[in-house]
Amino acid sequence: MFLNIYHSVMIDALSLEGNVFLGPIAGYSDRSFRSICIEQGANFTFTELISSEALVRNGVKSAVLLRRGDNEKQYGIQLFGADPVVMYKAAALLAPYHPEAVDINAGCPVPKVVKTGAGSGLMRNPPLLGQIVAAVVKSSQDHLGSVPVTIKLRSGWDEGSINYYECSRIAADAGAALVSLHARTRTQGYGGKSDWSHIKDLVSRITLPVIGSGDLFTPEDAENMLRETRCAAVMFARGAIGNPFIFSMTRSLLLTGAYILPDPSERLKTGFRQLRLLAEDAGETIACREMRKQFCAYTRGMPGGAPLRNRLVHAETIEAYRQILDQYGLDLSGKNPANS
Repeated sequence: MFLNIYHSVMIDALSLEGNVFLGPIAGYSDRSFRSICIEQGANFTFTELISSEALVRNGVKSAVLLRRGDNEKQYGIQLFGADPVVMYKAAALLAPYHPEAVDINAGCPVPKVVKTGAGSGLMRNPPLLGQIVAAVVKSSQDHLGSVPVTIKLRSGWDEGSINYYECSRIAADAGAALVSLHARTRTQGYGGKSDWSHIKDLVSRITLPVIGSGDLFTPEDAENMLRETRCAAVMFARGAIGNPFIFSMTRSLLLTGAYILPDPSERLKTGFRQLRLLAEDAGETIACREMRKQFCAYTRGMPGGAPLRNRLVHAETIEAYRQILDQYGLDLSGKNPANS
């Protein structure tokens, strides 16, 4: 009953074991978080969106965002920009990182991205979107060994301009190998309800694999989207923040019809492990600051979560986090993050 909707995915010549993905999440899907999600069963991951302009101007500064996790056998790097020439150059600079795919962001609704014409702003200019896809495809052929180029879209700019099919067709004609569709408009942002009928419609009208996104917060949501829309895969984003277990739970549901929720101890230990991994890349000070928001998510709905959060958001060192969590009843004395 369940095996038919958990399956491998082909993106051109790229073969993925399963169809439960982590999407690019600005400010969250760094290397440490992606590594945790891989541990928990994500079949494919994307970096957070990376500015093509910033990468071309100062590639060293963007390097930490580009690095593959130690356990990421396959991953995609997402770029955003509105200049085909700059996007070509930025994609070429990805060669040292050997990504398995390059993703183009044509869905971000954030004003500072949109005002440059990038992100979901590209959906207001489909010809430019096509030029950007073609430029990145050419760069992939010239510099990356022809890894597949994918694109992430929204349903449209607003309810009066629903053009996901037009943009998908143009992207496909320009050489895109896969379309991810977040079934909201740009004006919706992350509010309202995503319209999964757009995903179902797109699946029926193009030959490329379609990845569904939007309102995926539980394993049941993922199962329902796969069944209702027939999309090739689901892409968790906000639903994975503080809950990387959603990947293992979803895979279990799709394969067996049931899953087990993580207990509070597992949630907190996983969050602490993520802190240790992030500190390796960003340094202890930045990691401790960044993980405050992550621990707010890890502790959501947990017994005693509110007072625990109130203490964690003031932690400034790994040792401070450890002492707070130890008082919650955890033993985090191990120095090796693999044992924490």
